[in-house]
Amino acid sequence: MDNEIESLVTLQDIDLIIEEANEVEKLGFAITGGSELAKARAELASRIKKPILFRYERLRAKLKRAIVPVKNDICLGCFLRQPTSIGAKGREESELFTCENCGRILYWLD
Repeated sequence: MDNEIESLVTLQDIDLIIEEANEVEKLGFAITGGSELAKARAELASRIKKPILFRYERLRAKLKRAIVPVKNDICLGCFLRQPTSIGAKGREESELFTCENCGRILYWLD
């Protein structure tokens, strides 16, 4: 599961870079490397399991950050404390967990 979390975080980073590049282009500046980013995104997305990718894409359509870290049992997306039962399981990274409040996919830093 650790590898899938890393892939999701990387995918989100690429999505954010593409989004920022599009905003800069709207201001009239030329951006190079957009096709390489799109290619890297497609390659990375193909390596993520379809149900997980679908869940990420659905969250990404609603929220700027679909996957966020948990620090000291607090979701850094909505800043609410997560139940301790989820925290213990989440640190093992045996499955994906979502925040009960905001619905984002969670990963643990500590």
